[in-house]
Amino acid sequence: MRYSSQVKPISYLKANAAEVLYQLAEDRQPMVITQNGEAKAVLQDVASFEATQETLALLKVLALGNHEIEKGKAKPVADVVQRLRAKGASR
Repeated sequence: MRYSSQVKPISYLKANAAEVLYQLAEDRQPMVITQNGEAKAVLQDVASFEATQETLALLKVLALGNHEIEKGKAKPVADVVQRLRAKGASR
């Protein structure tokens, strides 16, 4: 994804805040805000932000799982199912 069309100076944000918020919600594309010619912030709508956070959380879970596998802490599914069934039967 290219952000070059979504780069705006902070003065644009100040003068057009309501329009920027509408555009962010409508397009669901992040906007890079510059100050003195340098990128300083990225704005995005709340729904996109939440989706990004959920994706990051899932990636962290996958990374942790892979790390556990590498450390040899994984167990075969059949063993786990058997243990869970045994626990259920003992209740």
